[in-house]
Amino acid sequence: MSSGNTLDDEDTFKILIATDVHLGYLEKDAIRGNDSYNTLDEILKCAKTNQVDFILLGGDLFHENKPTRRCLHNCITMLRKYCMGDTPIHFNILSDQTVNFNTTQFPWVNYQDQNLNISIPVFSIHGNHDDPTGAEGLCALDLLSASGLVNHFGHSQSVERIEISPILMQKGTTKLALYGLGSIPDERLYRMFVNKQVTMLRPKEDQDEWFNLFTIHQNRSKHGPTNYIPEQFLDEFLDLVVWGHEHECLMEPTRNEQQLFYVTQPGSSVATSLSPGEATKKHIGLLRVKGRKMNLQKIPLKTVRQFFIQDVTLADYQDLFMPDTPQVIKKVEDFCYAKVAEMIDKAERERLGCVLTPEKPLIRIRVDYSGGFETFNTSRFSQKFVDRVANPKDIVHFLRRREQKEDIKDEVNVDLGKMLKPTAVEGLRVEDLVKQYFEAAEQTVQLSLLTEQGMGKAIQEFVDKDEKNAIGELITYQLEKTQRHLQTRGVTTEQDIDKEVRQFRDSKKNTKEEENEIREAINRAKAHRLERGDDRDISDEFADVAMDSDEGSVPLPAPTRGRGRGGRGRGRGATASEPKPSGRGRSRKSSATTQSRNILQAFQAPSQKSFRTGATSSYAADEMIIDDSDEDVPVMKASRAPPKTAPLSSSFSKHSSQSQSQTSRGVAFDDSDDDDEDNPFKGPSHRARR
Repeated sequence: MSSGNTLDDEDTFKILIATDVHLGYLEKDAIRGNDSYNTLDEILKCAKTNQVDFILLGGDLFHENKPTRRCLHNCITMLRKYCMGDTPIHFNILSDQTVNFNTTQFPWVNYQDQNLNISIPVFSIHGNHDDPTGAEGLCALDLLSASGLVNHFGHSQSVERIEISPILMQKGTTKLALYGLGSIPDERLYRMFVNKQVTMLRPKEDQDEWFNLFTIHQNRSKHGPTNYIPEQFLDEFLDLVVWGHEHECLMEPTRNEQQLFYVTQPGSSVATSLSPGEATKKHIGLLRVKGRKMNLQKIPLKTVRQFFIQDVTLADYQDLFMPDTPQVIKKVEDFCYAKVAEMIDKAERERLGCVLTPEKPLIRIRVDYSGGFETFNTSRFSQKFVDRVANPKDIVHFLRRREQKEDIKDEVNVDLGKMLKPTAVEGLRVEDLVKQYFEAAEQTVQLSLLTEQGMGKAIQEFVDKDEKNAIGELITYQLEKTQRHLQTRGVTTEQDIDKEVRQFRDSKKNTKEEENEIREAINRAKAHRLERGDDRDISDEFADVAMDSDEGSVPLPAPTRGRGRGGRGRGRGATASEPKPSGRGRSRKSSATTQSRNILQAFQAPSQKSFRTGATSSYAADEMIIDDSDEDVPVMKASRAPPKTAPLSSSFSKHSSQSQSQTSRGVAFDDSDDDDEDNPFKGPSHRARR
């Protein structure tokens, strides 16, 4: 595979690879509102120009779990513009599609639908931003799947065991097995890998002839003991892993010397945080597969907004100023101004000749003012660059390293400097901060009723999914269960109650019972929201106000009393037959009353409220039964006319997460830009098992 042109034949798969598009990010921003849309347009246009066989997306196509109407409209418009047409499809699906696409009522690949005319199929897994939610387990990708624009795969509906069944494709003599696993909480997936509850299926016939491609959307870098997925957990028969979720673009495949497969990390196509990982140049990949050999070509994205970041430690410039220097604040401000102006000039030079690159760059300077320095007014400083940068409000970020203090008696020795590293705070999630806080304060401010995992998950639902009752329902559910436990144990004294409650809480930590309780409480909150008629997208309330990106910075008017839509006494979800007290008021009152009692009072006067099971039972996952007794004959268009093949789902063999070694897997690469002799992209190479 010395040249990409020699690969474009009837036996070569051409696959466009991209991850973390984050469509709709900052869409209300007057300057950056169209960045994600412009980049997706460039990605799809690149796929059409290169005449790829299909597009593979590694999760987080949408930035929000509930995309706005504008976001969905733009996405559907672009997919219809570039992915529909009369161009024939030159590869076949050999596997049982009712297993591969088990989340839709149309369980077949979209280009085989006789009602659609697809020229470029799009295969995508879901990420953590657009993951399935609700009783039906639907996500935004399922809307695109039902409309026939995207093939959503890799959705695991079981929390007990995961079986990853590949989509088996064949083009000429090349056989491709496409594996996918949508985003799952890292701690849970880590535990499932350790307990050997993750199985990857393989075809029984001709296993050595298949090129195995796997796409995953999880933490790759270690954020905690179990808050990531080590590469060693993945099966060794894989050839290439496309890793999503990590935003730093590391397109050049790296070889895992233990498992002997290659990993590529395309990164995000839009900067969603002002961190060093986002400052690397953004690329997408054009993967060519022929037989067991592959070639990955990096394609730079031209519509991505430039981003420059620089760290400055004031203590390193003692020749310019000291903390006791006269007018030191003014001198520090002038120094930072010069640094920012230098980065802007660099961006303008790099943008010359590229009309697709946005005019205003993203600039971030992180100033460490440790050692007695003081900060200056960042708002006044930002006014100097309003017309020159895309993020004038957060150009300067001050940080200070925490000084090590001597240990004080009777205090917990918690290294907050490790918890709150300046370089890592910007990328932390809310649930991570909650978990870190409670783990650090375990000995002094220990939770006696809830676990840190449960509280973190409830706050995540509140912040990300807008489940306003998630925290209250979790507290109520845990209180009810603890009351019943104390009654069965027959504990009466306050000291024994506290001891028993802590033991009961510790016995559920990091167990399946804890996950079930969290899921039960969240389902309760969702059921109550549906009963009140609040199951709607909040952005739809103000759809007429902020449809234009220029108005995104205007704050929404505060709700007023009177004849507005949300006036007193006429809620949207209420009907004439419902009694007045059965709305939100009674639910909140009951929740507040339950939370206000401590454990001893709750045991002495247990609540008479009946245990609610009806709402929970209605939220059990619905299973779709598909009659596959007939022979699986794909429906083809006359213009495509692929040969009829029998499904191979019955010929799969289970392969555990710790598979046996296999010999002589040849994977060849080519990259004319790299002169390193050990670069896997230079000439054919054969991988031998150790």
